[in-house]
Amino acid sequence: MPEAGAGNTGTKDAKALQIDLEQLKPKTRSFKGVLAALISLIAVAASLFHLYTAQFGLFFALTQRDIHWMFMSVLIFLLYPATKKAARNRLPWYDLVLALLSLTGGLYILIDMQNIVNRAGAPTQLDIILGIIMVLLVLEAARRTVGWALPLVAIAALIYAYFGRYMPGLLAHKGYSLARIFPYQFLTTEGIYGVPLGVSATFVYLFILFGAFLEKTGAGKFFIDLAFALTGSSQGGPAKAAVVSSGLMGTVSGSSVANVVTTGSFTIPLMKSVGYEPYFAGAVEAASSTGGQIMPPVMGAAAFIMAEVLGVPYIKVAAAAAIPAVLYYISLFAQVHFRAGRLGLRGIPREQLPGLKETVLKGWHLLVPLAVLIVVLVRGYSPMKAVFWTIVLTVGLSFLKPETRMTPQKFLAALENGARSAVEVAAACACAGIVVGVVTMTGLGLKLAGLIVTWSQGRLALALPLTMIASILLGMALPTTAKYVVLSTLAAPALVRLGVPPMAAHMFILYFGVVADITPPVALAAYAGAGVAGANAMKTGWTAVQIGLAAFIVPFMFAYSPCLVLIGDVGEIVLASLTATVGVISLATAIQGWLLTHAAPWERLICLASALLLIKPGLVTDLIGLAGLTAVLFHQLAVLHSSHRTVPDRETACGEETGV
Repeated sequence: MPEAGAGNTGTKDAKALQIDLEQLKPKTRSFKGVLAALISLIAVAASLFHLYTAQFGLFFALTQRDIHWMFMSVLIFLLYPATKKAARNRLPWYDLVLALLSLTGGLYILIDMQNIVNRAGAPTQLDIILGIIMVLLVLEAARRTVGWALPLVAIAALIYAYFGRYMPGLLAHKGYSLARIFPYQFLTTEGIYGVPLGVSATFVYLFILFGAFLEKTGAGKFFIDLAFALTGSSQGGPAKAAVVSSGLMGTVSGSSVANVVTTGSFTIPLMKSVGYEPYFAGAVEAASSTGGQIMPPVMGAAAFIMAEVLGVPYIKVAAAAAIPAVLYYISLFAQVHFRAGRLGLRGIPREQLPGLKETVLKGWHLLVPLAVLIVVLVRGYSPMKAVFWTIVLTVGLSFLKPETRMTPQKFLAALENGARSAVEVAAACACAGIVVGVVTMTGLGLKLAGLIVTWSQGRLALALPLTMIASILLGMALPTTAKYVVLSTLAAPALVRLGVPPMAAHMFILYFGVVADITPPVALAAYAGAGVAGANAMKTGWTAVQIGLAAFIVPFMFAYSPCLVLIGDVGEIVLASLTATVGVISLATAIQGWLLTHAAPWERLICLASALLLIKPGLVTDLIGLAGLTAVLFHQLAVLHSSHRTVPDRETACGEETGV
């Protein structure tokens, strides 16, 4: 009876969570007839425009970004209602007006481009009026698509730009007039049309489009089938399948919440069916899906912006992210394995799983585009060219199997779905551009960096936790791209000033911005997992933090010793990677209380200490950590040997007493 009561509570929590998630991510409108055809036409045209510029070359930066935003903003005001309670099957007159105003602002830049460039710094009255309108439209577009959090940050930034003379201490500046703020935001590549929207208009859109084409070929189902075929029958198999499938989906997905809902609808019920608690099943899926945002090649689109900010090739960012991401997933894999051992859980019977050979034969060609994409990027081609030809390859390979064949209807649907999926990222990037514009105009980034350095008294040991807290707080409820844009301008400069290499500093803030998705109280991915699992929200969130603990530790290690992000010689990098791998496995033992058998409290403490010593690169710490873990391993082997000997002795004694 208590179990039934717990289940009912979980169901109530799930219903409440589903309502909350609906509020966080509003549904788009659904039309029929002329309006539906118009939206499809705009979306397909947007995708064709981006494919054209990928192959034949980009326009002037402001022009490219302006056309991109015209497509995206018009789609937003046509598809996303102003309120959650608004009708989903009709278009209010005011949304049509907003779409036309956004289109007008975009056309104004295209038509008057030469004069805008010539009069830079001397805006006209029309420039000021249109600048105010366009900033308000961007704020509203972001509110409708990604919620209030980012627009409020942007509004606070605009208020700061205007009232700077009244700010205290280091935060004070001379203040700027409306005639300076809004044309700067509207008519330059430092505000709305800044680097974030530039990345959305080039790399990000195409990778989202690539994901849409993969989806239409059935890649999502193939990834899940492959994960279950590989791991489903092993100890705790469904949880391992969740880790693998979410990692695969994460390589092309831009949203941890969307990843949870997509793969979790399959993996969470199966995890529960073999004996995992609902909250643990939801937490595993949430932690696995969130890891997709730090898993190359896409990394929630933040990798492309990071490459622009750091001025390095994109493939260098993806390579630097690889080892920490793999460590994170090894940690997740070890945690579910040890949890299954502790609970005595088995996998799914082989006959109930898809066969590995049959699965690979059916869908091997769906893995080829991903492999080709990575190879082409490694060979130095631009991401735009690489993803363009990968899309072409995906379409071509789809004809190898009848069930994956890209028909004209699927082709048009992929073009439309790509545009629809890109609007939220575009809105977040445009709104984040407002923040970046204010930071650039006022020098706020350097001032905040100075504050962190001052508060930490110039000590990295204090600056890192301060930056971690700021990154998690600023990362709550924001999309991955927006998180990185805000944090890279406000938090990363402080670490760079304290001697952390730029790549390590930016990876540090990205990691903690991403893990905000599983960190209560605003743990969107964990709440999505709880909703699917029918579990308590907060318990799922804190369990996800526990499972994903490696993501809270590894960034400190590569901030101190950046060989984990490929800074250093090859020998150091290889040794650090191997010992860190053993370290995250030791961490999983400490958390789950299992290695070869149940771990005693003192064994868990030794494993925790060993994990921290092994994850931190360094010969002395590695040797001490290995010694501690080895001692626990030998003790557990002795315990197992003793228990195996005890069982036969009891059987023999029993046999002698009964005359057997």
